[in-house]
Amino acid sequence: MQDAKRVWASAGSKPAVAANRFGLDYRREAAAMGPPPTPIIDFHTHVNGEGAAQIWRQVADLFGVSKALTMVRLEEAPTVRRVMGDRVEFIAFTNFRAADRAHAFRQGYLDDIQRFHDEFGSKMIKLWNAPRMREYFPDEAGKDLTELDGEWRVKHVELARKLGMAVMVHIADPDTWFATKYSDAAKYGLKRDHYRGLEVMLDRYADMPWFAAHMGGYAEDLDFLDGLLERHPNLSIDTSATKWIVRELSRYSRERVLRFLTRWRGRVIFGSDIVTTDEHLVHKQGPVAHPMAELADSPESAFDLYSSRYFTLRTMFESEYDGESPIADPDLNMVDPAKHTLMAAPRLRGFSLPRETLIDLYRRSAEQVFVKLGIPVGVGGAR
Repeated sequence: MQDAKRVWASAGSKPAVAANRFGLDYRREAAAMGPPPTPIIDFHTHVNGEGAAQIWRQVADLFGVSKALTMVRLEEAPTVRRVMGDRVEFIAFTNFRAADRAHAFRQGYLDDIQRFHDEFGSKMIKLWNAPRMREYFPDEAGKDLTELDGEWRVKHVELARKLGMAVMVHIADPDTWFATKYSDAAKYGLKRDHYRGLEVMLDRYADMPWFAAHMGGYAEDLDFLDGLLERHPNLSIDTSATKWIVRELSRYSRERVLRFLTRWRGRVIFGSDIVTTDEHLVHKQGPVAHPMAELADSPESAFDLYSSRYFTLRTMFESEYDGESPIADPDLNMVDPAKHTLMAAPRLRGFSLPRETLIDLYRRSAEQVFVKLGIPVGVGGAR
């Protein structure tokens, strides 16, 4: 594999941290990389916080991202809209910080969906159905939410359908998590179990567009995804969750990945899953509110954190680089702590995708969705 320090001219210009293992100057590397073949639409972000959103906007400019769909708490949406204007569109999202989580995920989410639609023009809802939902809503009493075809999930989708909205879903989680965090199958089920309810809903609401985040939750198995997409023509997937996607797609050959993207042209959409919060901008000395607040502690480290995701994804899709990822992947340590430190990283295989494939992935596929849903496309197009 290639030595990263010989590939990137700015390597070693900064101290090594989890979001920047090679000490890269991401500003210099973005300039050297140049613009993508078309302005990118990021289909999956969590841009929060006034200051953090401004930093994300700087990063997006550097790496050629012209527009984003984002998930925020309803109360933060006005702030993000003020900073981002029409560069951002909102996906209706549950308030995870609500004191009464049972209400927030049930009737409260119905109320929030309506408000996101009415006040911010949202055209999509997000159903977060990760296995951790079974910790929040355990046993049989929680199945109205934890099962994707449960009573309250049906109510959420029915409202979205009435309002002309699409559905994004987080289903399952990485294999690494099922091998560790979710090893109690009696509590969390097996990974394939989580797709039963999804397939029921895809068939029941076949007239609605559905989007499965994080490569459909199964970047580890492109054959499985081939079958899922073939059975359900109303389903598309995005490439969000950078560390997970890089780790698993890089196990495949360029030929296999290109064959997958070619077969499902228009149904695989670029997403980063970048999370921004103003808690990234300050040094923490006590408890934090955001679960990812510890990933950065200053404006500059937040800049590097957000840059690392776009830099790494574009490196994978556009270049011929074959070496370690610039982002540390703690899942390696979680699975095998004797072999991997917390700063260990997986292979990053550059696929050097053809220009037309990149245009489909980066923009054209999202544009087709936007047109169907009545979302303004914004500036950009193929160069």
